[in-house]
Amino acid sequence: MRLRRKWWARPELEKDDKAVFDPMRYKGTWKELFGSDRPIHLELGCGRGRFINELAKMNSHINYLAIDVYDELLVYVLRKANESRLDNLKVISINAQNLGDIFAQDEIEKLYINFCNPWPNKRHHKRRLTHPNFLGLYQTFLKSGSEIWFKTDSEFLFTDSLEYFAAAGFKELYKTSDLHQSDFQGNVMTEYEEKFCTQGIKIKFGRFKNSK
Repeated sequence: MRLRRKWWARPELEKDDKAVFDPMRYKGTWKELFGSDRPIHLELGCGRGRFINELAKMNSHINYLAIDVYDELLVYVLRKANESRLDNLKVISINAQNLGDIFAQDEIEKLYINFCNPWPNKRHHKRRLTHPNFLGLYQTFLKSGSEIWFKTDSEFLFTDSLEYFAAAGFKELYKTSDLHQSDFQGNVMTEYEEKFCTQGIKIKFGRFKNSK
């Protein structure tokens, strides 16, 4: 996804203490930054933040980190958080491949991957956020027994990802090829999810446990 640059996005983020610009500084000390011992959940590719903001409002006992590479998206995440006066949500502008530089072992207790780029070309499969290379990276900071929740509109990405999770040693806890017609309770919609649903596209979803 390419976004038109917004000159005002970075200055607006810089005025907000919910935006973290030196994340490597907090490796191993994120709970101290939040000022509480609450568990930390992480969303990769948070978009405009509907999903992560709803979670943060529903679960005041959990701290949330939202990651995206675009300031132009993160600024909307923070606007929503400020409208709701949330104190349990922070955002980081960083590429997912650098997550190992900012999180220590056992620091994250749940990871959300929603509607990531499916990278259909085989030579680009290693860029998928569910590829075993990335899953191995996540295991360097996910607690043993923690979960990854994964949603996508892509049938081939979902099928491949089921194999990726198994190969990386994750235990499949739940899967469905039609989330909105399944028995799963407690789903929180993303902006993309709502768009796809209006187009009649079925949402694929899975929960996977980190067994390492």
